[in-house]
Amino acid sequence: QVHLVDSGGGSAQAGDSLRLSCAASGSGFSRQTMGWFRQFPRMEREFVAAIDWSGSSVHYANAVKGRFTISRDNTKNIAYLQMNTLKPEDTAVYYCALVEWDEHAVAWVAHDETWGQGTQVTVSQ
Repeated sequence: QVHLVDSGGGSAQAGDSLRLSCAASGSGFSRQTMGWFRQFPRMEREFVAAIDWSGSSVHYANAVKGRFTISRDNTKNIAYLQMNTLKPEDTAVYYCALVEWDEHAVAWVAHDETWGQGTQVTVSQ
């Protein structure tokens, strides 16, 4: 069982950068695809980015493509989300989780039991 703890959120101004971290404990992290989702108030969580176990395959939501970079260090059991050129519309609670591609739903889905606790990102003009 993998336990994830996300951190690194905070307040930023438009155009700034933040880096989120997702630290894993337990076994199996290095063999799993992991991802980031975000949740706006009163909305469902939405997919942000995913990275396969090796780090060689990455995927992004259109809204963050070119601005956010997902990466991982399996030697440290940690994954990152580098967020550059932040916009006010990036304001949300960000969550990491183990994920997989659901071909039926045509969407990235999270393993519900692995959600991190969430970290707030607030971007002002």
